[in-house]
Amino acid sequence: MAARLKQWIESGSPFIWLSAGAVSILILMVAGLLLLIAVNGLGHFWPAQIASFAYVDDDGSKIQLAGEFADHELVPLARLPETDSRVPPGQTSVDRFLIKTGNRDFLGLDFRWVLGPAMSNLAYPDEMMAVERREWGNFYGTLVEIKDQTISAGPEVDLWEKMQRQIADSGRIFDQIRHIEKNLIGTINFDMERLRLRERKLELLGIMEAAEHEEISRQGVVLQSRYTQLTDELASLYEQFNRPRFSARLADGTEVELPFASVVHTYRPNSMTIFEKTRFYFHKLWEFVTDEPREANTEGGIFPAVFGTVMMVLLMALIVTPFGVVAAVYLHEYAKQGPLTRLIRIAVNNLAGVPSVVYGLFGLGFFVYFVGGNIDELLFPEVLPTPTFGTPGLMWASLTLALLTVPVVIVATEEGLARVPREIREGSLALGATKAETLWRTVLPMTAPSMMTGLILAIARAAGEVAPLMLVGVVKMAPALPLDGNFPYLHLDRKFMHLGFHIYDVGFQSPNVEAARPLVYATALLLVVIIIVLNMTAIRIRNTLREKYRAAEQQ
Repeated sequence: MAARLKQWIESGSPFIWLSAGAVSILILMVAGLLLLIAVNGLGHFWPAQIASFAYVDDDGSKIQLAGEFADHELVPLARLPETDSRVPPGQTSVDRFLIKTGNRDFLGLDFRWVLGPAMSNLAYPDEMMAVERREWGNFYGTLVEIKDQTISAGPEVDLWEKMQRQIADSGRIFDQIRHIEKNLIGTINFDMERLRLRERKLELLGIMEAAEHEEISRQGVVLQSRYTQLTDELASLYEQFNRPRFSARLADGTEVELPFASVVHTYRPNSMTIFEKTRFYFHKLWEFVTDEPREANTEGGIFPAVFGTVMMVLLMALIVTPFGVVAAVYLHEYAKQGPLTRLIRIAVNNLAGVPSVVYGLFGLGFFVYFVGGNIDELLFPEVLPTPTFGTPGLMWASLTLALLTVPVVIVATEEGLARVPREIREGSLALGATKAETLWRTVLPMTAPSMMTGLILAIARAAGEVAPLMLVGVVKMAPALPLDGNFPYLHLDRKFMHLGFHIYDVGFQSPNVEAARPLVYATALLLVVIIIVLNMTAIRIRNTLREKYRAAEQQ
């Protein structure tokens, strides 16, 4: 028996099963983690029921509250005051619920923990509505009256339908205001700033001809006239936008007046059907992906962070691929193999283990302050002392991550070059091709799958990095996307938002922790999905190249 056990161990079968079991456990752990993130993140967008109940407060006073049940826990009596009369005698623990009461501008807090035994008269009235606002979070109450509405609705339309029409009308006005402010006035401000810098540049060059300055003044007058027209139009729209209001009743009977200008959506979840809830759910998901953040990133969407993440990864890929491939080709094909080359390879391998924040410090010191500062002095002297490229931005973040991931591309490309048979090189040279032609037309195409493997690993690491980006370009809130309709269209000097930093900011820097928690899960899930999509795209390209050159080899 002992001999058979020894023979079994020496055969290596236990280690095969051990490796298979470890891989299976890791797959289950990753799947469980993704499932946990998905449940906590995606469940946030489902319209929860709004409860109304009476509650006995800590001081014994009875109040009326309304809101959504957000969490639940079982609390031992040891954690409660011994004098709490709300706890029934003989119990060892009580239920405690986290209620999203909203109405922060009236109650002071969005969330409140309440004891189960202190609740009574729990009900879910159909008329209870949730109002999602641009400021102050959600409002919960019942609709009473609509005042100064801008729509014309006949007497046959009920109050709720009138409110939906007024919200849609206010939303259209809001879109017009945003279009004028961001696009039209934004473009005018951009052009006026370019005129100012152009005039400043003429002064620095000593060009004082009247014709040049008169042309700049003429263009400035035209822009100022257009700006005045747009501000007058904005004033009219704002007057129309801020006029309509509605009255609503809180759970305790207090009536308040709210402007339609602050309303994004309103719905009655207690009276919604499954179909209506499903439609609302997917609408909220789409809004989360395509809208801009609100309320210190705890409301609204995350489109600027999605755009910034994808744009930075694409720029990083465009930078790291040629540099990594050229370095690998030189080390493997042209460099003399000796102690110096081996030392360089060791250094490249060690670079992959350097903490990412060190790359961030290097990028800040070298790229931003040294390179960017010199670029400003040479190309943008009229802007100084305000920096253009001498400040963190999209280009420096992409270069820093390219530097961080280039060792991966170098190693993967060298492995691919080493796998190309020597006979193929010799056959090409024997047919009269030069070494450069052999490399360009034969060796590199066969190495393309390995290059893509390195790029896949680089994308997977770069998309999730946060520490270096905090130093070289990422911000909590970027006022404008790096891509717009103003020349040169792609603004590499601008700061940008990133999903990884957004997760850090919302999870650890948010003033409203309970409201931010589900958004952390949702953003983390979206970041994982984006990384998977980018990697699957690169894997598809790699597999296509692999099959293409495998078929060529067989022919």
